[in-house]
Amino acid sequence: MKLSRQFTVFGSAVFCVVIFSLYLMLDRGHLDHPKSPRREGTFPKGQLSILQEKIDHLERLLAENNEIISNIRDSVINLSESVKDGQKNPEAINLSASELFSSASVFLAVDSEDCLFASKSGSHGSDVQMLDVYDLLPFDNPDGGVWKQGFDITYNENDWDSEPLQVFVVPHSHNDPGWLKTFDDYFRDQTQHILNNMVIKLQEDNRRKFMWSEISYFSKWWDGIDSQKKDAVKRLIKDGQFEIVTGGWVMPDEASAHYFALIDQLIEGHQWLEKNLGVKPKSGWAVDPFGHSPTMAYLLKRTGFSSMLIQRVHYSIKKHFAMQKTLEFFWRQNWDLGSGTDILCHMMPFYSYDVPHTCGPDPKICCQFDFKRLPGGRVSCPWRVPPEAIHAGNIQHRAWMILDQYRKKSKLFRTKVLLAPLGDDFRYAESSEWDQQYQNYQKLFDYMNSHPEWHVKAQFGTLSDYFEALRKESNLDEKTSNSFFPVVSGDFFTYADRDHHYWSGYFTSRPFYKRLDRVMESYLRAAEILYSMALVQSSKSEKMSVFPSVDNYKLLTEARRNLGLFQHHDAITGTSKDWVVVDYGTRLFHSVMNLKKVIIDSAHILILKDKSAYNYDTRTPFLKMDDVQSSQDFLPHKTVIKLTSQPRYLHQEKIVYIVQKRFAEGKGLEGQSLEVSNIVDIRGEYNRELAMRISSDINSQNRFYTDLNGYQIQPRLTLSKLPLQANIYPMTTMAYIQDAGFRLTLHSAQSLGVASLKNGKYKVGIEPSDEAALILHRKGFDCRFSNRDMGLLCSTTQGKVGIEPSDEAALILHRKGFDCRFSNRDMGLLCSTTQGKVGIEPSDEAALILHRKGFDCRFSNRDMGLLCSTTQGKIKVHKAFNKFRVESLTPASLSLMHSPPDARNISEINMSSMEINTFRIRLR
Repeated sequence: MKLSRQFTVFGSAVFCVVIFSLYLMLDRGHLDHPKSPRREGTFPKGQLSILQEKIDHLERLLAENNEIISNIRDSVINLSESVKDGQKNPEAINLSASELFSSASVFLAVDSEDCLFASKSGSHGSDVQMLDVYDLLPFDNPDGGVWKQGFDITYNENDWDSEPLQVFVVPHSHNDPGWLKTFDDYFRDQTQHILNNMVIKLQEDNRRKFMWSEISYFSKWWDGIDSQKKDAVKRLIKDGQFEIVTGGWVMPDEASAHYFALIDQLIEGHQWLEKNLGVKPKSGWAVDPFGHSPTMAYLLKRTGFSSMLIQRVHYSIKKHFAMQKTLEFFWRQNWDLGSGTDILCHMMPFYSYDVPHTCGPDPKICCQFDFKRLPGGRVSCPWRVPPEAIHAGNIQHRAWMILDQYRKKSKLFRTKVLLAPLGDDFRYAESSEWDQQYQNYQKLFDYMNSHPEWHVKAQFGTLSDYFEALRKESNLDEKTSNSFFPVVSGDFFTYADRDHHYWSGYFTSRPFYKRLDRVMESYLRAAEILYSMALVQSSKSEKMSVFPSVDNYKLLTEARRNLGLFQHHDAITGTSKDWVVVDYGTRLFHSVMNLKKVIIDSAHILILKDKSAYNYDTRTPFLKMDDVQSSQDFLPHKTVIKLTSQPRYLHQEKIVYIVQKRFAEGKGLEGQSLEVSNIVDIRGEYNRELAMRISSDINSQNRFYTDLNGYQIQPRLTLSKLPLQANIYPMTTMAYIQDAGFRLTLHSAQSLGVASLKNGKYKVGIEPSDEAALILHRKGFDCRFSNRDMGLLCSTTQGKVGIEPSDEAALILHRKGFDCRFSNRDMGLLCSTTQGKVGIEPSDEAALILHRKGFDCRFSNRDMGLLCSTTQGKIKVHKAFNKFRVESLTPASLSLMHSPPDARNISEINMSSMEINTFRIRLR
């Protein structure tokens, strides 16, 4: 009886909290609180402010939702603890919040192996750790001769006597979905002509090959061509002349993009390819993102890829890898204690992916073999030595010239298989270029191959052709060891292409659009959750026709693709021209509501609406200043956090700078947080940079930590041998510093750049209209988010991205899905509908994507009500969907392209820490 009464009281309390919270939310929905600090100050009018106002309203709704959940969580924790403390009946001690909130998984004590996860992580099994490489290299940049950033390469002409050099020349065209022109303008002016010519020119000679990456462009072109041309494309793919590489919607940025969005655009592209072409890409191709993240390597591995290529890496790193012959390596995740995440990666050694920097170390020579630059054309060689058309009189000399470059380049690698890309941005748009490149190169190949004493076999190829030959040459297959190639762990940020030209500014550029991306991503996922639930539920009802499933699916698909387009490395980065950025924003921001907000600086206002007058007293203090310095004591240990904002520019112009700080009330995570909002009047300002500095007494010892794509944590070192701009790193969602007793964490509302230039200090690069939250926890941080190698959750709450109530899941809301309300901390869940057979209707199955996070148990949070618990990676799926019946559940690759040969229907899922697994699920 005691147990039942307590259970009733407990449940009633929770119910009351829910109802009261909902009442508050509805009450706020009627009328925004007149003293909201967001309404005060001055701000420029116009389209930008209107968009910001709408985003603010959306954020407030989510913030209120999170507040409700937070209240429930705190009540549950308090009640469950009081029951445990005061209950003499042994049976009642088993009552816990987790039992009430979830029956989908069994809550277990944190396993010792889970706690050892963080301490064991750190790439102990890697041959090369990038953090060590950065610490080792002098970054002195001496003149390397013709290869300015490298060194002189020599070889012995007899090196290939026993085994010939295999050369694969890979024609490609890099098509940015927006940069100097908008997506549609590029398609109209160049891209459609490239693909049209591809169909014609590849059919003229079956030795010709070509490669394509961006499905956003390819799908648009496909929708406009006739069936005859479509059949020709399918034949070219089947014959191996035309290859799709990576197959994502775009070639995404790898610094600012969240891993939800990275997965989403991969799935969108792969699903389109499978439904329309029956194609399953095998290799990754990333020649233009400004630095490379291991998160992308992991996602490609989980999609079923065995190999990938990267290009934009710091020139000193390239030189070091070239000298060590480690330009081809197995890229392993920092947290992987085995080799399960290894993927074979090829790093291009030279400055660029254009023709002058791909055939060999001397761009003056290689440029002469870019036959688009023949005299009389619109493009010439900067080295002032033009190409020559190949003919009988010069073929011997010209063939030897390029073979010499091939041989020198091959000396940087461990095998006698060589990759030589042949392309550049928007190449092969004109029919004449196809003839110039293919005809001249074929003459060179024929000549070289007809001279066995040269010991070379040269041909056109695709990326898969190259990797297949490479694996054969090195005797690599899925069952052999990886000893032939080294194992590398870490990331390749921050990128510099030459001198001190570090590409760190884009980590922060156009923060409004970076924030818009994060908000739209969250709301799209929320919409698709509702859609998926309605779709399954409507199938049970005779009123199916009431639910417009196809129309809604088309709208969701359009929104998904627009969001995917924005993950492009010239979109979310902010590196496109102004008019292109406006085009991206137009695509992202769909009409949601008609919201009007006016920011004022008066204490009293009068609102007239429908001939009625409403009086408000808006007196709420706010800061208006040029320099802001403040400090705040965080109890119970009085660790001082000093926030300093100094918007001082080159000429010391006066501007209005508003800093808003808000302390959350209550216990737990929110009760220990400080939310900081920075609002800057940028009228009259152009191309300015701001930095917010956060100081503390934490002894960070010149080391700090940033997240990579919201998925994992990467340790960083501040190196005095590098300039300031080189010591700034991408922070997609968070960064922290720590010592033996404390961890200080910064969560941002959008991706930014971050540095820790002195012991105990952060310097966060921001631009106007930005938000961030500073989080400090007693003796550490919530085990879900503060472990070294955790996964992070994107959220739209203001300045609290990545923070979820401690009794709820870190929910991965990706594309379409169900919120299954897991109450564990180490498992995130997503259900996503898939495209139907013709790609315009939803499928009757969904993609269930699970991410199990890793633990760091070194910091305790029991005194804050943050209790670490675990499922130990075990999920009983049939209990997760208690309103539906799980008809089938089978494993699949991340983007659903592949299923294991032994795939069977399962009812329980077992996962290792940090892994992302995908399952096909059918509900009824």
